[in-house]
Amino acid sequence: MTGTENCFFENVRLSEDSDSVVIIDQTLLPGKEVYLKLKTPEEFYRAINTLQVRGAPAIGICAGFALAVIARGFSLSSEEEFFSQLRGVKEYLNSARPTAVNLSRALDLVEKAALSAAGSGVSEILEAMLKESRLIQLEDAEMCRKISEYGLSLVKNGYGILTHCNAGPLATSRYGTGLGTLFLGKERGYEFHVYSDETRPLLQGARITAYELNRAGIDVTVICDNMASIVMKQGKINACFVGCDRVAANGDTANKIGTSGAAVLAKHYNIPFYVFCPSSTIDFNCATGNEIVIEERSGEEIGSLYFEEPVVPKGVKCYNPSFDVTDNELITAIVTERGICKAPYSESLAALFCK
Repeated sequence: MTGTENCFFENVRLSEDSDSVVIIDQTLLPGKEVYLKLKTPEEFYRAINTLQVRGAPAIGICAGFALAVIARGFSLSSEEEFFSQLRGVKEYLNSARPTAVNLSRALDLVEKAALSAAGSGVSEILEAMLKESRLIQLEDAEMCRKISEYGLSLVKNGYGILTHCNAGPLATSRYGTGLGTLFLGKERGYEFHVYSDETRPLLQGARITAYELNRAGIDVTVICDNMASIVMKQGKINACFVGCDRVAANGDTANKIGTSGAAVLAKHYNIPFYVFCPSSTIDFNCATGNEIVIEERSGEEIGSLYFEEPVVPKGVKCYNPSFDVTDNELITAIVTERGICKAPYSESLAALFCK
């Protein structure tokens, strides 16, 4: 493979016999490319909860396949028993991570497909679930391509781009959301210089974004999160690109911790701040960002995960929110597969998706 093909992985795929889901373990990147085969509810829960699979769209794709695969192993004697077990597994998987809306959306879609086939026998129900889970992945790939096309209208050849966290192929199905424009631009002869925030404490920018971009031959420099201000002040950044895990109806956006800080800096330096958002990540049932549940994770991720020895003194508490919410007034535009939305987002998002 050459060019951007080097960075496209089969990061989530259904096995040939449809009895398992194969994922790349993102916790081991960039040092090792290890693929895991998931079959049981516990394996899927652990993969989502521990970020072996991560990125809102990829989590949704994995969850859709998971429900379809797990249901094939139910021991039951009636459709009523089948749906009882299905609801239990769905609730269990949905509890793995609370912030990204794609998880609950995919589970709802696959359950809805099962219910639509009720009365036709378990084999038909299972087939309907597999069909829907495949559609979720195909839909995401098409959305990413369209988002990337719209994103190209916002940049020029030679732009310096600041990224935070990872919103590339490993977080989605192919091009990515926040990084998709960079890969598509590379294919069409654009040259960019990307400054990738390392994204503490889990280092998704250093481990994964830089890994993907480097494989694609895109010029990338990793910076510590607290260096974003100086590269902006030095005139090295023309635009900021981020993905998202949930967008409220008013445009408030939940994304990896540190995103709102980058948006505040961009506002200060008058740099466009773009959120790249598939419709699967928009939650119109959530009025504002104040209603988004923010996941809190173990303090060990801050103090010891990527260190040979703990760097936080024993007995000292760590506060580790996994996401923050960027107020809509800090966002220059939200780029979707249907078009580019600008403030007021409650009107522009609704105009595209609530017709």
